[in-house]
Amino acid sequence: MRTVFIALGLSASALLTGCSMSDTQSTPIALTEKQAKLLEKQIGGKVAGEAVSCISSAQQSDVIRVSDDLLLYKVSGRLVYQNRLRSPCPGLASDRDIIVTEQFGSQQCRGDVIKLVDRVGGIPGPFCVLGDFVPYRKAATAQ
Repeated sequence: MRTVFIALGLSASALLTGCSMSDTQSTPIALTEKQAKLLEKQIGGKVAGEAVSCISSAQQSDVIRVSDDLLLYKVSGRLVYQNRLRSPCPGLASDRDIIVTEQFGSQQCRGDVIKLVDRVGGIPGPFCVLGDFVPYRKAATAQ
């Protein structure tokens, strides 16, 4: 009986390690019409900047779930960071679970882990790994 538990534990550990430690990002998930409208509402008219590996936690005012692999960190009406997770995070888009961030320091960075936790029962869900943060800023208007 002990051997079975060890084997199951190792299999689960290997599965989690394989999902969370990948350095490459998976192919983006196709957005539904509703998700595409949400993304357009948040970053439409803004210009993408060069990706950064970390953003200050103090800047974040709102985290918006677009899809199971796409989060937006809204700083203001003028600045939004897009983060494509390294792999899909099942259930993220549904907004049924709470996002829990394990953070060390005052920044969130590429490779940091977020996890979903059931709102009612506190049951932990999947662990997900953040990707790069792409800033979208309102273009300067000509005066």
